[in-house]
Formats: sequence, C-alpha cells, structure tokens
Amino acid sequence: MKRYKYILGIALSIVNCQWSIAQQSFTLEQLTDSALNNNISLRNAKRGVDAAEEQRKEAFTKYFPTVSGTGLWFHTNNGMAKMDMNLGEMMPQSLGMALAQSMPPEALADLANPMSMTMMKKGVMAGVTAIQPVFAGGQIINGNKLAKVGEEASKLQMQLSENEVTKTIETYFWQGVTLEEKMKTVLASQALLADICKDVTVAVEAGVAMRNDLLQVQLRQNEIESSKLKLENALNLVKMLIAQYCGLESTDFQFDYDTEVTSPLSQKQNHELALHNTAEYQLLEKQVQAAKLQQKMEVGKNLPTVGVGAGYNYHNMLDKGHSFGMVFATVSIPISDWWGGSHAIKRKKIETAKAQDQLNDNSELLIIRMQKAWNDVEESYQQLGIAERSVEQADENLRLNRDYYQAGISTMSDLLEAQLLQQQSYDKYTDAYADYQNKLLAYKQAIGE
Repeated sequence: MKRYKYILGIALSIVNCQWSIAQQSFTLEQLTDSALNNNISLRNAKRGVDAAEEQRKEAFTKYFPTVSGTGLWFHTNNGMAKMDMNLGEMMPQSLGMALAQSMPPEALADLANPMSMTMMKKGVMAGVTAIQPVFAGGQIINGNKLAKVGEEASKLQMQLSENEVTKTIETYFWQGVTLEEKMKTVLASQALLADICKDVTVAVEAGVAMRNDLLQVQLRQNEIESSKLKLENALNLVKMLIAQYCGLESTDFQFDYDTEVTSPLSQKQNHELALHNTAEYQLLEKQVQAAKLQQKMEVGKNLPTVGVGAGYNYHNMLDKGHSFGMVFATVSIPISDWWGGSHAIKRKKIETAKAQDQLNDNSELLIIRMQKAWNDVEESYQQLGIAERSVEQADENLRLNRDYYQAGISTMSDLLEAQLLQQQSYDKYTDAYADYQNKLLAYKQAIGE
C-alpha cells in the first residue's frame, strides 16, 4: 500500500516517529490471546465445560452397584408383641392329671389363671445391601451417551464464546487503529497547515497576499485542532475498553499491525463442505442426537428393570444377637406408567422431528450467511481499492493546487479545499481498511475457521 507518499511525507514520518516513542505496541494476536485468557464470559463458558464433564462422570457411576446401609435402635414403653395365654387350657388332660398329683394345690391353681407376656420392648437392627442393575431399559447406557453429548455441546458453546470474544476484540482493535491513523492524518495536516500559514504570513507581510487568506488558514487550523481533541477522547475510550476486556494494566499502548493488503480469493472456501466445520452446525447435530437419546430413555422408563443384590443384616431384639446374609433378585414392572408413557414417547418423537427440521432449516441459513459474508468481503475489498485510488488522486490534487496558489493562479479557498479532500480521502481509506479486516474475520468465523 502506498501510505503517506505525498508532499507531507517528511512531516508524517516525523509524526509517526514521535507517536511511537515510549509506547508499548500490541498486535491483534497478542490482544486476542490476552482476551481469551482474561475475559469473564469465556471463563464462565469454561466452567460450563467443567460442569458438563462432571455430569458425564456422574452418569458413569450408574453402571456400578448401589450400596446402602441402615441402622435402627428402639426402646418402647410397651413391648411390640404381646400375648395372653392360659397354661391350664393349653396343656393336655393327661399332663394336668399328672401335675395335680405332684404339685401343691396353690401352684396348680396359678396354672389355671391367664398369663400375659410381652416381647421386643427394645432392640437393635443393622444391615448393608448392594444392588447391581442388570437391565434398566437402556436408561443407564443412553443416559451416559446423553451426558457425553452434553459435554461435547458445552465445548461447542465455548467455541462460539471464543468466536464472540475474538470478534469483539478485533472490532475494538480496528476501531483503535482507525482512530490512531486518523490522528496521524490530523497531525500531518497540522504540519501542512503550519507550513502554509508560515508562507502566507510572509506573503501578507510582503503585501503580495490578502489577510483574508491568512484568516482562512487559521480557521482551518482551528477545525483541525477541534477534530484532534475528539479523536484523542475517542482513542482513549477505545484503549480503556481494550484494557478492560483483555486485562491490561495500562492504556498507554499503540497498535502494531501489517498494512499489506492481499486479495481475499485465497480465503474463499466451498460453503457446502465448510458447513460441517462450523460450531453452529455441529451444535445443531448435538441437539438432534440429544433428542433421539431422550426418546430412547423415555421408552426405557416403561420397560421392566432387573437387578441382583446381596446383603448382610444383624438384629438383637430378643436379648440375643443374630446375623445373616442373603442374595436376592428384583424385578420392577411400571404397569401404571404405561397409561401415560405412550404419550410421553410420542411427545419425545415430536421433539426429535422438530430438532431435525431445525437442523435442516438452519443449515440452509448458515450457507446463506457464508455467502453473504463472502459478498461483504468482496465488496469491502473493492471499496478499499477505490479508497486507495482516491488517496493518490487527492495527493496529486493538493500538490497542483499548492503550486497554483504559489503561482498566483489559484485561491486559498481552493488550496484549503484540496487539503480537506486529501484528509477525507485518507480517513476513508483508513475506514475501508478496518472494514475489510472485520469482514475477513466475519467470513472466517462463518466458515468455521
């Protein structure tokens, strides 16, 4: 690019040198890396990935047996079991006749009276049980698959967050570059006007120029000074935004970038093939996968579940401890759930169909977005070429008008108008260059790069 190769070349070189003294420079890549490492929204997205990973690990534990332990101690005011009995009625007649001959009459009379007995007034119970699921209608397998899909989706979401951070910092970067370049143009224009003012002052004092010419130059200098103040404030604000976004401690820095412009044709991709590389498309695919797995899990809820287990128990309720082990099998059939389960399965089928339709529809929209992004790149590149030609024409126009004014065949108004056109052409070129860079980034993100 032919940057600043006009009659202010020497002045602008001095300005560029002074501008870069004692200031740290950052490239776009450096600021992007800093933003990716320090941005709060991206940090939260990474936490989302960590949470999804923990959820996947949690789902994996469903393959293992469930182990539970129970313990019980009790003490009642009355025994939990109570029984009234009459020994006289319970014993055989022959035994009663034998006891009547050998026992005193008082003891024999007591046997005829009813007796009351209570048991289990206090006691201890404890046990441990392990149940291994054998068949759960596919809920465990599909649940693990669903958790894995969720983890992959969270990573794609983080990629989209990274794209958003990259887009934001690049927008700030080129805003800063634009303002910085416009500031250089303003400083160069000030140097030019100071040179013109010096020549006009000498001419006015010599009586070969009107004082009105000097006043026009001074008014133009005031306008340039006003523009400079606005640019300084805007540039400081952009640097504050960048510092906050990237975690920088100081706003005393400048932007380091390459001004070389290359044709965008090498960046163009086959949009049909690039579609599958985009995070948006992959995220839509994950939504379809998740919907299908949720449908399978809904079917599994209406199937029998089978498990085998083992346990060890101990109790002491009759003032004597007793322990025992056991093995068992369980079968659970959700009979009443079938009434509403068929409707739940149909609802999941509908949600799966909706997710598939959304994938198909958004795929077409993503391809359209790619084409629009490419059209914007081509248009921006063409606008940049037009702006570059305008710079060359404005340089030549200013040179001619200054020569004409010095020869006395042009007015000061024409010279200042040429200077203004030159400044505007450089500002437009700066805007076009920044816009081209932003459009390139938008296209790269659209095709998944």
